[in-house]
Amino acid sequence: MNDISTGAARGAAPASAGERVGDLDALRGFALIGVFTANFTGYAGDGFMATADQLAALPSAWADGVADFFVRWLVHDKANTLFAFLFGLGFWLQMQRLSARGADFERIYLRRLTILLLFGLVHCFFIFTYDILHLYALGGFALFFLRKTGDRALLIGGLLLAVFGRLIVTFTVKLGGYAESAGVDAAYTDAAVLARQAASAAGDYPALLAQFTEFLRLDWIQNGLFLAWFFYALGRFMVGAWVGRRGWLERADLHIAGFRRWLKILLPAGLAGEFAAALAATGLDSGALPDSAALKVAAEALHLVAAPVLAAGYVCMIVAGLRAPAAAPLIRPLAHVGRMALTNYVTQSLIVAFVLFGVWPGLALAGEIGTAMVLLVVAIGYGAQVAFSGFWLKRFAYGPLEWAWRALTYGTLPRLRLAAKQAAPAAP
Repeated sequence: MNDISTGAARGAAPASAGERVGDLDALRGFALIGVFTANFTGYAGDGFMATADQLAALPSAWADGVADFFVRWLVHDKANTLFAFLFGLGFWLQMQRLSARGADFERIYLRRLTILLLFGLVHCFFIFTYDILHLYALGGFALFFLRKTGDRALLIGGLLLAVFGRLIVTFTVKLGGYAESAGVDAAYTDAAVLARQAASAAGDYPALLAQFTEFLRLDWIQNGLFLAWFFYALGRFMVGAWVGRRGWLERADLHIAGFRRWLKILLPAGLAGEFAAALAATGLDSGALPDSAALKVAAEALHLVAAPVLAAGYVCMIVAGLRAPAAAPLIRPLAHVGRMALTNYVTQSLIVAFVLFGVWPGLALAGEIGTAMVLLVVAIGYGAQVAFSGFWLKRFAYGPLEWAWRALTYGTLPRLRLAAKQAAPAAP
């Protein structure tokens, strides 16, 4: 690691707090609310750690149905769209900064991605099956090799992958009959769910890991979801990198009029489109609407377009809100969470595991809580993350996992504790 240490000495050091883009941190923090919600509801929902009959028998079933609709409308596919977009944007900004310092960008960034991949694999196999870190790392490698792609190709290719990438892979797998022949549906049967619940309730961690590994084999590999989500994420990375080239978020103050103008277009359009798509999908799932192939295609097509539009509307909302006196005090604390995005993302997984699984000291509530209660836990857990992140960053320069990531990337130990004069209280 001596080569990296030498690189750090000549300008390849981590970005200081002063170099960070406040809008990006706030956006990451905002995206993490949605990621937490989507992951928790996905784990606690029908087909993974609970059966449909268990959820229907809960006293909160009606409220859970309402909560499910709002999650589908406001969160599903929007949070991960925003998070992936910000990853691509961050890639471009880091490349610019390292190049400007005369650093060896290729060596540093590839090392950074390799470490993220290792973090992700550990997280995926030992903590949280729905991990995105390993997927983002692999997408980051692909984005690295696309870094010299022209603006037009980067944008058009990114949009096509973002909208159609997952759909094309999923359709190809189903068309070939591979998923059916591989017995992928076995991962979602009541028997599979109850087996996972049994291992969890018994506190049998090795058995639970074996269940999760089998789920990954069936769903992630044989069902083609790994490739589907890879292209889905890569498209969003590419759009993020394209926006990074424009400098719109780095110099948001100069472009605030544009953000406010597009906010009035994108947010209402995205909300309306996703409301209609969610309403149709909910009606199809519940049987309230006829089982029509044409209606399913129309609902999915509307969702594929409206989801990124709404995610873009969220970007404009946060950027404009940070410059609105009434909204800014509510949004600024999200930046603390965003500055510790890796630490907070993994912590959210531990919260999900603690609530749903019986591995010591877990509560083993899988199948016993519905979406309404999950959203309450998300609100409490995220509120605690906002408070803790603000407390931590008054005293330390990086989150714990961010510090470890930087230390392994650069081959040096970045100063963790802030000097006394730097530990000023946050602005009210």
